[in-house]
Amino acid sequence: MKQLSPRIALTALAAAVALAMAAGSVRADGVNVVFGPAAQNVAPGATFDLDLVVDPAGLEFNAFDAIVEFDPAALTPVPLAPKSLQLGSLITGACGNTFHIFKSGADRDTITVSLLCAGISLTGPGTIYHLRFLASNTPQATTVRISDGSLKFYNAGLFVNPVTSGEARVGIGVDVVGVGDGPKLATWSLAAAPNPSRGEVVFALSPGSPVAESLVVRDVQGRLVARFAGPASRFRWDGHRVAGDLAPKGIYFATASVDGRRTTIRFSLVR
Repeated sequence: MKQLSPRIALTALAAAVALAMAAGSVRADGVNVVFGPAAQNVAPGATFDLDLVVDPAGLEFNAFDAIVEFDPAALTPVPLAPKSLQLGSLITGACGNTFHIFKSGADRDTITVSLLCAGISLTGPGTIYHLRFLASNTPQATTVRISDGSLKFYNAGLFVNPVTSGEARVGIGVDVVGVGDGPKLATWSLAAAPNPSRGEVVFALSPGSPVAESLVVRDVQGRLVARFAGPASRFRWDGHRVAGDLAPKGIYFATASVDGRRTTIRFSLVR
């Protein structure tokens, strides 16, 4: 078979990239999760749905964990039956065999989903999970959000990094939907340096980004390790846990919060 010259090969590659961009197939760096809808008005005592949506297309994944928090004075979770109805179309359309755990609590829902079909990974965009709630009879505005550090995506057992998430606003008998409401994608990023680190770690938001209201560090079990209050664009961690002792070597997650959105990155200590 005749080989293409380097110039022709580069031209073909450029054309392929241009076609991909025109088709909208260029993916985001990481995985971004939004609530659908991001804002809605419901009547007191009404039942309504919220979706977890990967948008835009991002890095490949075949499993995820999430803890969704809500105010129990405003919302009561309503598990679907059978439980498989809570899986989103992006999951069910890719694989008919899943490992699925859903635990409904007083103020949070805990979700674990893994695809068990060999060689299948997802990029989105699409719905990965359905949640249903019963609104209280008291008019009020409330939010539903993903707990700091709980959102984790995996591909073939490896962490997918970074992940970003937003929150949903719900008006119970009051108006929270205004002009411009809808999924708001992160336009900033978070970095840890050095990574891996033998001691001190500096977390910095991308240049020109808004300052963060807070930053938290958690271990792989989701336990709080360190917390910093903003507003700030840089946070310096000396490697000590909130209890005062040095954090052991291992993998950790840092989550920064900016304007109702959260970005989580993975870093490690190698003492």
